[in-house]
Amino acid sequence: MRIVVTGGSGKAGRWVLRDLRARGHDVLGVDLVHDGGAPGQSLQADLADLGQAREALAGAEAVVHLGAIPAPLIRPEGDTFRNNAMSTYNVFAAAVDAGVRRVVWASSETVLGLPFDEPPAFAPIDESHPPRPESSYALSKLTGETMAEQFARRTGVPFVGMRISNIMEPHDYERFDTWQDDPMVRKWNLWGYVDARDVAQAVRLGLEADVRGSLVCIVAAADTCMRRPSEELLAEVFPGVPLRRPVPGTETLLAIDRARAELGYAPEFSWTDPAARRPV
Repeated sequence: MRIVVTGGSGKAGRWVLRDLRARGHDVLGVDLVHDGGAPGQSLQADLADLGQAREALAGAEAVVHLGAIPAPLIRPEGDTFRNNAMSTYNVFAAAVDAGVRRVVWASSETVLGLPFDEPPAFAPIDESHPPRPESSYALSKLTGETMAEQFARRTGVPFVGMRISNIMEPHDYERFDTWQDDPMVRKWNLWGYVDARDVAQAVRLGLEADVRGSLVCIVAAADTCMRRPSEELLAEVFPGVPLRRPVPGTETLLAIDRARAELGYAPEFSWTDPAARRPV
């Protein structure tokens, strides 16, 4: 397919571009920053401008929208919301106007209430948890989910939104050992993470899966970033949070059941595997 990937120079985007190109797709990376691709494979554009978004997506058969201010507290709150919400609207509108078959896009785990200064309503937390945006970044992602629902309903184009956990690359795993003595350090997202290569897998599956309408899935690693059992961590740090089901060993508390069932997602990388830490 001819696939446009926005945010191609970002932490997830680099791996998504590599994965899709390795499988023979014709991929154009679009970002404010050049992603280093060859001529014709990379385009610098401001997607907050509708005209630039339309030009960037012309001829696309599918769109992967990863472009955004990537986290809270990087830019002023109002600027973060304006940029992320406007660019997402523009990409969605340009995508359906271009006649794409599918839109896969990055929502965020922050929609669920991160950082969990207020405990979640239950664990493992899944897509049924009431949205609780705590920043303009999270609010922009929740707004994107509402936009995806409307575009899918009105046009029939499937939209796959991914509430992606904290993305890690191989070199990031060196830090994990420093967190083991204090469970409070990473309580803010229930000790979750996801390998960038598994994000690329999820995106590819999102492009291929038999999906109708607008689907939103949590995308995380199969385990937590801690060596201690997940139920033990939850009981110590969030003692009032009920468990909806047993959580064996270090299984993730960011439930990925829907991504497994709807997309066929199966995380391949764990920080505890020495092979996952090798430079690629």
